[in-house]
Amino acid sequence: MLGIAAAVLFFIAFLINAAEIGTNDVFSSVNVMLLGLTALALHVAGIGTARPRRR
Repeated sequence: MLGIAAAVLFFIAFLINAAEIGTNDVFSSVNVMLLGLTALALHVAGIGTARPRRR
């Protein structure tokens, strides 16, 4: 699930960068990209996966 969220955030960052949309400092393309990287790192770490952890 977090992998899909990361892909969406990367796409939004790409659109902001490609269209050269003037946004405020909080919603810049770099900040959205960093949120995507955070979601991707959590997904790779196993947080937010649909599979339950087995004992």
